[in-house]
Amino acid sequence: MNGKSLRFFLFILLLVFVVSGCSKPAGKAGGGESLKLGLIPVEDNFPFFVAEAEGLFSRAGLEVELVPFNSARDRDLALQAKSIDGEVADIVATALLRKGGTPVKIVSLTMGSTPAEGRFALVARPGTNIGRPEQLEGVTVGISENTIIEYVADRLLEGAGVDPGSVQKVAVPQIPERLQLLLGGRLEAALLPDPFATLAEKKGGRVILDDTKIDRNLSQVVLIFREETLKEKGPAIKKLLEVYAEAAGLVSSNADKYRELFVARARIPEELKDTYLSPKFSPPRLPAETEVTDVQQWMVAKKLLPAAYGYDELVDPTFVPAGGENK
Repeated sequence: MNGKSLRFFLFILLLVFVVSGCSKPAGKAGGGESLKLGLIPVEDNFPFFVAEAEGLFSRAGLEVELVPFNSARDRDLALQAKSIDGEVADIVATALLRKGGTPVKIVSLTMGSTPAEGRFALVARPGTNIGRPEQLEGVTVGISENTIIEYVADRLLEGAGVDPGSVQKVAVPQIPERLQLLLGGRLEAALLPDPFATLAEKKGGRVILDDTKIDRNLSQVVLIFREETLKEKGPAIKKLLEVYAEAAGLVSSNADKYRELFVARARIPEELKDTYLSPKFSPPRLPAETEVTDVQQWMVAKKLLPAAYGYDELVDPTFVPAGGENK
């Protein structure tokens, strides 16, 4: 090989190295723009599934992996083990994670900015004579103990003038099992989220209390991240919230367009697949300090926390645009 040919060969070789070093796989994002998000396949998380289906993450330069979990316990364990960066949870779970040694913070509500978002209902069994809240005194009420479910049940009862201690709470953690026990008459009443509350109604259950009928949202859903992730991947989290806002708008403006995806990804019961629509979702908002405080006061009374955390210990306000506080 002569000198001229050798120089040309070396130039081509160098060019190959430069191009291969600068390129990235299609659809991947670099520079800390990747996130692993733990989700339970329920309606609360539907905007994230829409964002994935519509390619909104990659369009924003994000690589987002939506990691599915069948239970809140498994999801929380994964966050503690650093297998995921963040998760969609609730204020009770957030405080318990922090108490357990995993410093996490809320960056936004994903459901619950208004009372109409995310329905929870206290439903009496089919064929019951119970029609008023005070008639729940002394009867069995299915709940999930020491969770947001029990918190909502207690606050609904208190708001209706019923002492939560006057009902016979029965711990049934799995929602489908709680529904079946209610429909089978083995529970007089149960606290159920939608779409299970709607299904219970369809099968003859009677709604006694409904958290969409009061002036506050008790069942707020929040997006949380470990504090180290907030520091390392702040720009990615801001982009994630922008994508979430876009997807929430798509769902809220044309829910029927996404019915097939909704039924599949949110595990809508077969009996409701043709009639039950996705709820509406608000843009990212911060939870109100009064709501964060109230949940923790309930937890302290239940001895789930030794003392309440300060608002700034549980909420990071820097990722939601100014004025995004939920009043």
